[in-house]
Amino acid sequence: MHLRHRHKVISWNLLHRSGATLEQIKNLIAHYAPDLLLMQEATALIDPLPLEIGGVYVRNALPGRRHGLAAWSPNPFCTPASTVPLQSGMIIRRISQIIDMGDYVVANVHLSHGQVLNRRQLRRLASTLPHFAVIMGDCNLLGPSLLTDFADVGPRQTTHYLDTVKSFRLDRCFVRGLICDGAEVLDRGNSDHRPILVHLSS
Repeated sequence: MHLRHRHKVISWNLLHRSGATLEQIKNLIAHYAPDLLLMQEATALIDPLPLEIGGVYVRNALPGRRHGLAAWSPNPFCTPASTVPLQSGMIIRRISQIIDMGDYVVANVHLSHGQVLNRRQLRRLASTLPHFAVIMGDCNLLGPSLLTDFADVGPRQTTHYLDTVKSFRLDRCFVRGLICDGAEVLDRGNSDHRPILVHLSS
């Protein structure tokens, strides 16, 4: 398997109540020109994105929630986006959004906060994906993922700011069958999360 060129993938938890604006998302796309932008905590306020800048966009709300997972690309997805149900937490039912990029599949995630549960969610998701795969998003993980056949290739810097004292690396990128040629964190705008950018190749 050979990617035609190096792909840029960005993931950003937008903070659904008072977070990143549509304008900030458009500016991010204009500046970095990603092949794929994954979003977590996206609401209907983000839905005009393809009308304003083109491309293809899909949003899947978490069950019973007004916010959820969204993805945008300048090019059509190879197959329609789908979802995979994950183990539910005590309050929020979780899903993963599956994006087919042709040469590889991307799972957009916003996992539970429980450190045993979110690792179980990762293992279930990994078992459903093809060999060439990416799991990326807000994993709410502290420490190693314990995934045996995926490499943690995302940036190592802090990505989430709870307050002026606490900060964490919660936003991750795991790959199988692919190479990460670089990773960085970007400006966070109005969100409490910084976007992460990875460059992927075969």
